Amino acid sequence: MECFQVLEAGEGIQEAILRRLTARGGLRGRCANGNHPALLVVSPRAAARGVALPRQCRTVLLPGGMGGTPPRAASAVSYGASPRDSLTISSREGNTLWAALQRELVTVDGQVVERQEFPLTLEPEVGELPALAAAGALLLLGVPPEELGSASG
Repeated sequence: MECFQVLEAGEGIQEAILRRLTARGGLRGRCANGNHPALLVVSPRAAARGVALPRQCRTVLLPGGMGGTPPRAASAVSYGASPRDSLTISSREGNTLWAALQRELVTVDGQVVERQEFPLTLEPEVGELPALAAAGALLLLGVPPEELGSASG
């Protein structure tokens, strides 16, 4: 069982997640048991290309408005520019993106993250939605929002 799996098309989301987790000493907490990922992250490009998704996961993080049939999951969290998405873009100031968590979410190890806004420093050449996906994955893996502000970790 993997703690998380990223389905992407060269957007750098998995690399960003691993870099941040490594900088903070790895994952803290436990992942769900079973033969499917505790967290499945679907990137914007992978969703647009209709990448085949695993049949099941515990939590799925996917772009809002994604077509097709999502995997069977106990929890689904959407990200994107729509106010209907769970994690959205509030505003942008230079290379700082303000993300808004529109509703509370539950991490893969059962902790609750309350609604709030927090800054994300965008790295050069990284799009807003891939950055939002990486931040959402880190939140769901238990990284507190206040640790997401800087690009380097």
